[in-house]
Amino acid sequence: MMAWLSIRFTNQPQRWAIAPAALMAFAAVFLLAWPGSVKHDSVNWIWPPVLLVLVVWMVIRIRQDLHSRTAAVLLYPLFAVLALAAIGGAYEIARERIDDGKYDMPGQLVDVGDHRLHLHCTGSGTPAVILEAGLGEPSTMMEGWIAPDVAKDTRVCAYDRAGRGWSEDASGPQDGVAVATDLHTLLHNGGIEGPYVLAGHSAGGAYVQNFANLYPDEVAGVVLLDSMSPNQYEGVPSWPGFYRMWVRASALAPSLSRLGTLRVVEQFSFGTLPSEQRNKERAFWSTARHWRSQRDEFHTLKTTLREARELKTLGAKPLIVVTAVKGAEDGWMPLQDDLAKLSTNSVHRVLADADHASLTEEEGAATKSAQAIRDVVLSVRTTKPLVQ
Repeated sequence: MMAWLSIRFTNQPQRWAIAPAALMAFAAVFLLAWPGSVKHDSVNWIWPPVLLVLVVWMVIRIRQDLHSRTAAVLLYPLFAVLALAAIGGAYEIARERIDDGKYDMPGQLVDVGDHRLHLHCTGSGTPAVILEAGLGEPSTMMEGWIAPDVAKDTRVCAYDRAGRGWSEDASGPQDGVAVATDLHTLLHNGGIEGPYVLAGHSAGGAYVQNFANLYPDEVAGVVLLDSMSPNQYEGVPSWPGFYRMWVRASALAPSLSRLGTLRVVEQFSFGTLPSEQRNKERAFWSTARHWRSQRDEFHTLKTTLREARELKTLGAKPLIVVTAVKGAEDGWMPLQDDLAKLSTNSVHRVLADADHASLTEEEGAATKSAQAIRDVVLSVRTTKPLVQ
């Protein structure tokens, strides 16, 4: 626009602007034709210095060829934004490389078909507990407070869903059935014997419900930590609007993360986790890869919840539903009551002093989450009914 308008309507034609316009157009066509290129180090390392050099060159040309207030009012602020994007992008790439060498994978990668998933188990005993993290979460969240506590009593395993944490990417977005199938294959190929006690937080509870529906013989007990309900879209009035908003917002997050923007934001997150897990969480949540994974997960969430409706009952298998009261949306509590009806041997524990995130992030509330898991393990071992 600058090149064409200045040539057509002014006495200061800026023909040099054709060069950056052509370069940016080429980059756009390249990314559209080969979107996977953003995952390659060669592309990631090239664009920040190229953009910064381009900005410097444009500033020089503007100072030489344009003598009007347009430069100060419009162009220099734009160039400043582009320069900050280049610097932020270079910083983000460097930090990701540092983090790759800083945080070793604690478990193992297990082949589940066309990709491998990270599985980390600690403790000993049966039944094994499988921890399913919430929406967008890597395994490090569940390994902060909950896994070490549960490992005192039995074997406990946390894992990363595809595209998350140390796990490899799947071939495409995964719904609840795909995630449950992945987990089933992971546990069998990883040598973890069932039946299992499954514990899921938030959206992780929906994945647990899908697993219980698909593989009922491999489920000994269930713990739902402020779990999403299969009927959440209809039962929580604020949910549809939030879902539509976040679907749009999540599409922008991978691009913002490449500029280092989200790394700055995440430095103030997860402060109540143990230091090791806190730092890992911040490192994972700062990357474009993580946000691509969360974006895809959120886009398939409606399907995941619809699939979870197929679970009609757990029979008499022990089930504890833990619900946080603080910040609960209208309609949330009745849906939590409905989840507790999935088993004839169930307990619904309502925590007035906890919110949704604190059940895994904060030591006090997370201890109560771990206690619920240990209580289900004990009920499975002794075959005695649960107590409040």
